[in-house]
Amino acid sequence: MNGAVNFKKCGSLLVTGASRGLGLQMVASLAGGAFSPGKIIATTRNPANAQKLQELAAKHPNIHILPLDVLSQESIEKCAEDVGRLVQDQGLNCLINNAGINVLADFNTVTVEKMMENFHTNAVAPLMITKAFLPLLKKAASTGGAGGSRSMSIQRAAVINMSSQLGSVELNWGEEAKAMSWYPYRTSKCALNMVSRCLALDLEPAGILCMAIHPGWVATDMGGPQAPLSPEESVSAMLSVIGGLTAKDHGSFLGMTGEVLPW
Repeated sequence: MNGAVNFKKCGSLLVTGASRGLGLQMVASLAGGAFSPGKIIATTRNPANAQKLQELAAKHPNIHILPLDVLSQESIEKCAEDVGRLVQDQGLNCLINNAGINVLADFNTVTVEKMMENFHTNAVAPLMITKAFLPLLKKAASTGGAGGSRSMSIQRAAVINMSSQLGSVELNWGEEAKAMSWYPYRTSKCALNMVSRCLALDLEPAGILCMAIHPGWVATDMGGPQAPLSPEESVSAMLSVIGGLTAKDHGSFLGMTGEVLPW
């Protein structure tokens, strides 16, 4: 069964970094499918410049575009307030921390600045965003979600962190790993995996599901044109997995088709 159908029972969903790449495709696939959530909240640093996202919102009234600079704590807190006004007593059912960057640097070119830039966006920002939105996630979890379910799922409350297989310590070995010795990106995604695991422990008492997912190597601005997967293929597979998540997937690191990945 395609788990994506469960998004229809999801009252509200927020995607960061929604103006391009996987974030934009996620919004498009959810809005255009037969399983669209009640509210799709799409955030981007500069909504006025997000033409494709604006075009989507013009076609689908359940898309709400809000400004969010993931590197600004003030912006994060303001966005949480704006979302609170949108979702009101229902809370936020699903937070997808998708915004990310790839600062390319190998051993010879890596600098402190490059490491910190990638680390802030890919690991620190998702943590701070989740912390700011926690009251809204708890509110959704306490009501049991759209279907009144008390089990962990996107219909109740969930945090999904967009990670990468390149963040796996175990898989970073051999000749293929040498060809992608990207210190900033790989370490930032490894850190995000630990953030996800820590969050899973802290969010479990409230009934909020938390996990990390790898989207595959996708032909986006970040992935490059040589990548074997289209954004549509990646997002279609991921939505099926995310929509079908249950308590057994809490604290997990999964691939785009649901396979368990090594930390």
